[in-house]
Amino acid sequence: MNKIYFLLKLNRYIQNPRLKSFGIYFLHIIGKRYIGIFLDPVLACNLRCKMCYFSDEEKRKNLKGKFSLDELKLIANAFFHRALKLQIGCGAEPSLFKHNKELIRLAKEKNIPYVSMTTNGILFSEEDLRELVEAGLDEITLSIHGIYKETYEYFMTGAVYEKLLEVLQHLTEIKKKHPNFKIRINYTVNKDNLNELKDFFCAFSKYHFDIIQIRPIHEIGNTEYNDFSWNEIYEKYDEVIEVVKKECVIRNITCIAPSRNDLIKQINESNSVAEQTYCYMSPRAIWKNDFDIKTDTFETYSKRVNLARRYLKKVFQGQEKNNNNRSLNYEIS
Repeated sequence: MNKIYFLLKLNRYIQNPRLKSFGIYFLHIIGKRYIGIFLDPVLACNLRCKMCYFSDEEKRKNLKGKFSLDELKLIANAFFHRALKLQIGCGAEPSLFKHNKELIRLAKEKNIPYVSMTTNGILFSEEDLRELVEAGLDEITLSIHGIYKETYEYFMTGAVYEKLLEVLQHLTEIKKKHPNFKIRINYTVNKDNLNELKDFFCAFSKYHFDIIQIRPIHEIGNTEYNDFSWNEIYEKYDEVIEVVKKECVIRNITCIAPSRNDLIKQINESNSVAEQTYCYMSPRAIWKNDFDIKTDTFETYSKRVNLARRYLKKVFQGQEKNNNNRSLNYEIS
């Protein structure tokens, strides 16, 4: 298990939020890496997935913009020296951005340990994928919301199942030459696609995977598919997930999934670690509303707003209840 997934696993097992907050505070004041940068370089998508806000025509009207290469260089100089991970593609599709290789190279020049990209993948050619890996991409995450053609193309409107299989084959071949490169799958489950998840390794047996993450559906806006109930998911969850977990153990694949218990209880406390380490950037906003990329760096901004004092305060106060939060713990096995 690599360092990033080890840290995620460690975070789950350290239960004391004050101890976690002290760790973040300590790393902050001694100038070490502790943030995760989640960056959407372009606010657009080639698909209209039914569980995504890109299926909402009104929402799409407000999702516009892309970073220039010069802006990426400013971001790199301001943040990358404090990042443990760069995640390219969060709520939009990075394959529509033309400077991905340059962005990855900037990250590696600044010694970011882990660079990942989340994508539906279908616009990438074999050459595109190979160039990204050769530029330094450590992991690619493919979003797949159906195991078979009918379900996949239904939920991922505009996608072509045969193209997905081509991409999986390209990645499997690239993995042979770059064994440290990781191939990850994100699968968002709802009541209509949960059951066929049991067939994952039947449908995709010829392809290589390193990590599989299973995410229960969440409400993220006025999406076309809007059955957000987990009631039917609860009933079948253990039966389905245990099949996947057992196969992952056999195949030496890391499986990331909440337990059924986690689904039932959820977490109604603020997640201090996420709040302190999560750093989102898009053409519309960079980290904090009052952060000015033309004049600020991570250090100058931290000093201006006294982040160290805020983080120290968290060490001595318990977590606040947050009734609007629907976050989950994920087991990593």
